[in-house]
Amino acid sequence: MPSEKPKSPSPALLLAGALGAILVVAIVMAVDVWSGAGDTGMSVHGYIAMGLGTVVTLLLGGGLMALAFFSSRRGYDDAAGARDEFDGRE
Repeated sequence: MPSEKPKSPSPALLLAGALGAILVVAIVMAVDVWSGAGDTGMSVHGYIAMGLGTVVTLLLGGGLMALAFFSSRRGYDDAAGARDEFDGRE
């Protein structure tokens, strides 16, 4: 009876596990820093500034990713990778 080799987990599962572990470590560190601040309070203006900064950062990141996606789909990036016919390099 031949012995069967155990199946290894798929790369997607390994990636999900690694990203999940990083997320858990980041959350634990954030809670530790937040609770270590003690009685330090934040005013309403601080919460507004933090919220606006988060929203603007997410919008900027999403907008830049959308521009990169549409630029790639419409072929605007093709000229950057093309060889120059007058360059003489092969």
